[in-house]
Amino acid sequence: MDLKGKKIGFAMCGSFCTFSKAIEAVQTLVDAGADVIPIMSEAAYSADTRFGAAARWHDELCQRTGHEIIHTIQDAEPIGPKQQLDALAILPCTGNTLAKLANDICDTPVTLAAKAHLRNERPVIIGVSTNDALAAAAHNIGVLLARRHIYFIPFSQDDPENKTRSVVCHFPMLCDTLSAALDGRQLQPILAV
Repeated sequence: MDLKGKKIGFAMCGSFCTFSKAIEAVQTLVDAGADVIPIMSEAAYSADTRFGAAARWHDELCQRTGHEIIHTIQDAEPIGPKQQLDALAILPCTGNTLAKLANDICDTPVTLAAKAHLRNERPVIIGVSTNDALAAAAHNIGVLLARRHIYFIPFSQDDPENKTRSVVCHFPMLCDTLSAALDGRQLQPILAV
């Protein structure tokens, strides 16, 4: 897919176990010619975890995109008024962020970036990664599926035997989902196998 000339926001939330896959997804956008603007939630930006130090992820994102990371509400706010993005991808998108988006709570750089971007009626692509997608977060996924300009990367259960309510998006499907969203349609099927 050719994304040359497209400005794509890439927002990461705190599903730390999927950060390696998210970085690979960033690279697919860059390889497709997109100008990728990195955005991180406070948790994603600041937490050192067993999956890696925060500085490691900052370095990888900045190196691959050539941009500094938007990680404050103040820096995320101009995304809408200045119409800075053609599309915004949120992946991994946690259950917490799903709930905030579904209820119009904009108190993180990621949720404010989404709200600011949506005011321009441009696509927001969500890549779910949460252990409660088929429990408490299911309602919020349903709410967002019904919203205009919100599109989901196809997803499925990641470990049905041991984590029966957990769902993760198919990260390699980001470019296809983004292409469909830029055309105003949801890539199907949403529930992937």
